[in-house]
Amino acid sequence: MTTATTVTITVRYFAAARAAAGVETEPIDVSGTVDDAIRAIRERHGAELGRVLDRCSFLLDEVAVRDRSAVVPAGATLDVLPPFAGG
Repeated sequence: MTTATTVTITVRYFAAARAAAGVETEPIDVSGTVDDAIRAIRERHGAELGRVLDRCSFLLDEVAVRDRSAVVPAGATLDVLPPFAGG
């Protein structure tokens, strides 16, 4: 039987995600994958941010997350990026 290790990461929110979270950045404790981190964020902040998260893309240590089953290392930064409008 393996035990998941809990690590602390920094989550940075941008645009609508920042507005829904009510903070620009925060530490969170997670054990496991990017999906686990997103689930922890959703549980911490509730439905409003949850709706935003459904449309977001993510960067893990400044690299686009293509595989949400990727393990989140201790000290990592997860950026939450809602779709941006521009012209």
